[in-house]
Amino acid sequence: MKILVTGGAGFIGTSVIRHLLRDVGAAVVNLDKLTYAGSNPPLGELAAADRYWLEVADICDRERLRDVFARHRPDAVMHLAAETHVDRSIDRPDDFIATNLLGTFALLEAARAYWQGLAGEARQSFRFHHISTDEVFGSVEGDARFSEETAYRPNSPYAASKAGADHLVRAWHRTYGLPVVTTNCSNNYGPWQFPEKLIPLVILNAIEGKELPVYGRGANIRDWLHVEDHARALFLVLRQGRLGETYNIGGGAERSNIEVVRMICAILDEELPSAPHRPHERLIRFVADRPGHDLRYAIDDTKLRRELGWRPQETFESGLRRTVRWYLDNRAWWEPIRSGVYRGERLGAPSLAIPREGGGGDRVQPLSPSLLAEAGRGGKRGA
Repeated sequence: MKILVTGGAGFIGTSVIRHLLRDVGAAVVNLDKLTYAGSNPPLGELAAADRYWLEVADICDRERLRDVFARHRPDAVMHLAAETHVDRSIDRPDDFIATNLLGTFALLEAARAYWQGLAGEARQSFRFHHISTDEVFGSVEGDARFSEETAYRPNSPYAASKAGADHLVRAWHRTYGLPVVTTNCSNNYGPWQFPEKLIPLVILNAIEGKELPVYGRGANIRDWLHVEDHARALFLVLRQGRLGETYNIGGGAERSNIEVVRMICAILDEELPSAPHRPHERLIRFVADRPGHDLRYAIDDTKLRRELGWRPQETFESGLRRTVRWYLDNRAWWEPIRSGVYRGERLGAPSLAIPREGGGGDRVQPLSPSLLAEAGRGGKRGA
């Protein structure tokens, strides 16, 4: 089986390709633009010449897409190529519309033309798997969770661009018969994640003794999914999911942001007993919230578990500890990024900050023990 993976040099794409090559035994064509976040980690002996190919291309380039389909003749497409960081979408929404919306359109058209030229079993078995996010649903209220039937209410340029892509995929199935499946996942974490995201940013800042910025009061809640569990679920849906259907993938691990940051600090206190920054929790700082920041995401993945029998193998506690250990052991990967491409700066309205009580200006407010305790109590459902 040969699978075309778009965005395979990115965080989730890297895990998907490793799973396909190592655990599935598939051949893989990795189509990636190799932007700042496309780190393209080495695959070692997995990247055998007869079953792994890297195509450096933009998914908006329809001529290149046609060429890739014609030369490699894949049996399936797993579409992960996307701009993903919400804060960057606030600063540069045009990049997100171009890649996430127009790029998905270009890929759908290339895949449709290729699929329509197939015959027999090749045409019957072809699949287009679109990988999306729970952010398309907006913020969930109370104890509710997102189901596959939840109405779309995107609240950031990133979420809106992904919602538009989801709708295009559905339309190409209903209008043209393209054999598609779609998945919407919760927040991923794990090895190789670009340092602008919450978990790696906090880990690396703490290692370096820098401030640990927490938006608002840290009460925003996310459902955390280890990237390797996600990769296993994605291939399962590709092979066994019902055509035209959407499947939610969640980790079953809702945590407030302040809880996650405190957990990372506690793990680092154990892993780095001689660090001069211990206890790392004292590095936490509350900063001005992200514009339009959704309070809570929560995934109901009953459909995936019931129909396909999927279960995550990692708990959040075990996965987070493994992730912290990975960043400690892989400085050679992240140190060049931190010294060049991304130095940990605030993105998305970076000039905002919570003023100190009784004072002017826009200096950030250090986290006091009482505020930390208050945020921890408020970081549950609906807080």
